[in-house]
Amino acid sequence: MAESIFARVSRLLSATVEDSVDRMEQAGGGAVMREAIREADRAIDQVKAELEATMARRLNATRQQKMLTARVEELTAKAKFALGEGREDLAEAALSRQVDFEAQAVKLDAVQTQAREEEQRLTDGLAALNSRKSQMEDALQAYTISRREAATGGDGPVRPNRSAEKKVDKAEEAFDRAMAGAGGVGFARADAETINRVAEIDGMQKSATVAERLAALKAQQAA
Repeated sequence: MAESIFARVSRLLSATVEDSVDRMEQAGGGAVMREAIREADRAIDQVKAELEATMARRLNATRQQKMLTARVEELTAKAKFALGEGREDLAEAALSRQVDFEAQAVKLDAVQTQAREEEQRLTDGLAALNSRKSQMEDALQAYTISRREAATGGDGPVRPNRSAEKKVDKAEEAFDRAMAGAGGVGFARADAETINRVAEIDGMQKSATVAERLAALKAQQAA
């Protein structure tokens, strides 16, 4: 199974710079550190792609919702016209369709809300990854300098600037905030009879709504 984007970002941000450098030095030095930076680059590209897709999904939902709103308004006019022509059956059909469109619009509200939340998590994760990559590059530079000084008789290997820890802490805090909303709960399951009974309530509610709107239109026409 492919690693999820949030799991990948979490893994890349899970260790401090000093611990990462220690492990990389033991595993093979500069080559391993450069590969870690390349992995961060790949993760950044993936987050950007996910962010663009999420934004596109939200914008599409917004456009669809505007279209549905326009259709709802058109159907109100159609229902009034049908009543004026003595076609109550057509007016009822228009109002029924109107209720369907309004239900779809509510679902699109949920899609937009979810997309905005995911956009925020991805944006925070992207900022944290960029900060992490910057600290990796600083660590690689310090590691390279320390090796060069050791080879030329300097004071020996030096550790990266400890101020990098503070920057990484900020990145990890940002990521924690980004991931805080990633959890969820599973839907509770119900037996078929219960589901059907709930569906019957939905049908009754829709019929009641249509009847109420039809009565209101009749009252307007009679006034």
